[in-house]
Amino acid sequence: MSYNSPFTGNVIQPTDVSYRAITLSANTQLQWPINGNATDDYAARIMNVTATTTSLSLYMPPADQASVGQDALIRNVGSNSFTVKDYAGVNTIIVVAAGESKYIYITANPTNAGTWSNIAFGTGTSSADAATLAGYGLLASGLTLNQSSPVSSFATTYTLVTADRAKLFLWTGGAGTLTLPDAATVGNNWFVQVRNGGTGSLTVAGAGSDTFNGSASVILQQADSCLIACSGTAFYSVGLGKNTQFNFSQLVKTVASGTYTLTSSEASNTIQKYISSGNLAGNVTIIVPPTIQIYYIQNATTTSASYTLTISTGSGSTAVITSNQQSTLICDGTNLVNANTIVAGQSSVNLLDGSVGAPALYFGTEPTTGVYRAGAGQFDIAILGVLRAAVTASGLSVTGTGTFSGGVSGGTY
Repeated sequence: MSYNSPFTGNVIQPTDVSYRAITLSANTQLQWPINGNATDDYAARIMNVTATTTSLSLYMPPADQASVGQDALIRNVGSNSFTVKDYAGVNTIIVVAAGESKYIYITANPTNAGTWSNIAFGTGTSSADAATLAGYGLLASGLTLNQSSPVSSFATTYTLVTADRAKLFLWTGGAGTLTLPDAATVGNNWFVQVRNGGTGSLTVAGAGSDTFNGSASVILQQADSCLIACSGTAFYSVGLGKNTQFNFSQLVKTVASGTYTLTSSEASNTIQKYISSGNLAGNVTIIVPPTIQIYYIQNATTTSASYTLTISTGSGSTAVITSNQQSTLICDGTNLVNANTIVAGQSSVNLLDGSVGAPALYFGTEPTTGVYRAGAGQFDIAILGVLRAAVTASGLSVTGTGTFSGGVSGGTY
């Protein structure tokens, strides 16, 4: 095959070959149609290519033998897709599917590989090139863009970056930390998915002063998972699933004196431990949200002046817990009610009346032996479901025989 000048009859040196039909039956190296080429595999401005089988490649000529802007329009008129690569065959310029037409051109030519750009001409009608349009969180499948959420496992501390958009991060280590990117950098609508598949808790922390659900960090227990979205200034979780096997989380908060209002994220911790740096400077009040919840509170503060810790919703009944005491509290949305029979900070015990067959206070291995209250002003002792002693305001009444090792004195017999 030759490309001749209509004026001289000689091959054009160098040439701008307008059109060529290529049957691709093996990987083929193209050349620029210049002096010294001993092959007819020239690159033309327009090439109709038919690949006889799959996985074939067409290698473009050396980029450093042409000027930037040198171009070619490649149309796949066959039924098999093929790949267009640079001269070295290392970098893929484009993949041309059956029926597609793509336009390529050199943008830099310091080496024989060069740098190529491409424009998709579509399949008969104009259409976008999905592979070119695919960004973070998108995957090109044929001519369409599809959502992509690749799974990335990690077992050591990691800081997320912009390119992690839409990925699912699977924690596989023990206790660890995942740091979120700068909210202002990734911007509004950036998101990732996180699952704790490891053997310890995973702390998800904001960068700098950024917050996650209103807090500096959130702990994901084993098997917890969530989607984390950025507003441009902070991060929020969606669908934070709590594994019922590890459904408790703890808030450890340092207090000194005065009133502290918990954020929603802080109040979501059912176990709350309050500590102090040195002795308290005054009484402390903790304001929890007016929602139905149960709290396990530990007052681990130190004090030299009998200062207390008060839990309140801002209205209704409150619970006061002294230093080094703990209490289980029920919030009905307004009031804090002590769930224990021991009042916080005191030592009195409230019992049901019980009965001779089911004493109010009994032994775990012998539930019919214990104490109960048969009536007003009476204290009764049951042994194996039988009343053996009753104490009233008038004295002691014993049912059955009695053995007295030290004798009996006083009174009338």
